[in-house]
Amino acid sequence: MLRWFHWVAVHLGRTGARLLLYPVTAYFLVSAKTARRVSYDYLRRVLGGPVHWWNVFRHFHFFATTILDRVYLLRGKTGLFDVTLNGTEILDRQMKSSKGCILLGSHLGSFEVLRTLGVTRNLRLKVLMDIEHNENITRFLDGLNPEVAGTVIVPDRSDTLLRVKESLDAGFFIGTLGDRATKNDKTVQCHFLNAPATFPAGPVIIAAVMHCPVVLFFGLYRGGNRYEIRFEQFTEDISLGRERRAEELQAWVQRYVNRLEH
Repeated sequence: MLRWFHWVAVHLGRTGARLLLYPVTAYFLVSAKTARRVSYDYLRRVLGGPVHWWNVFRHFHFFATTILDRVYLLRGKTGLFDVTLNGTEILDRQMKSSKGCILLGSHLGSFEVLRTLGVTRNLRLKVLMDIEHNENITRFLDGLNPEVAGTVIVPDRSDTLLRVKESLDAGFFIGTLGDRATKNDKTVQCHFLNAPATFPAGPVIIAAVMHCPVVLFFGLYRGGNRYEIRFEQFTEDISLGRERRAEELQAWVQRYVNRLEH
């Protein structure tokens, strides 16, 4: 099915392929009960009012569009998109320093926009990413652009921290996502959208161990063919004291969560 949709995306173009997303979205709107329930709950929180089925349909369709666009981005078809960059002076300043940093993002919008930007703008980028989640899709997408796939550092391996340190020392940016915990992650409880939520502590711990700057990024999908990439300076250094380590760790993660919530 993935190969078939790839064929459709290539031969019909983005406009034709996006039309096919409507029946796909309708199918999941009807059949994906858990996703539908969670979408209703999420939209009630962010919209602050009643939510209708067409709001959920739009939510699903935007998500499907960002997945489809990954095919074009990984194939190097960046000319199809209108990408607005904000805060690039932060990256430029960091690149001139020849020091690596952590680029801390999330699953909001599209991470692939940043990965592709790393190749097209000569941004020295490596990605700390769990490839076992949605393994079939990951393997399929990696096959579209081996150069981008080759930038991945897999977490929870014996040499992970060593590879991260070597990359930072060589001036690479290390991209990672801070809003999904895996089974082996250390986690903390934060306040998110008026409710408690569990977030991984790993990105903050790595930044503290490496004593490197942290820059936030968000690859926001704005509809149509428009994306907005935002960079924000998060901190120059994270220090976790021994006596109040748990409280300080929670405070740093909560600071990230506040920006994600915003």
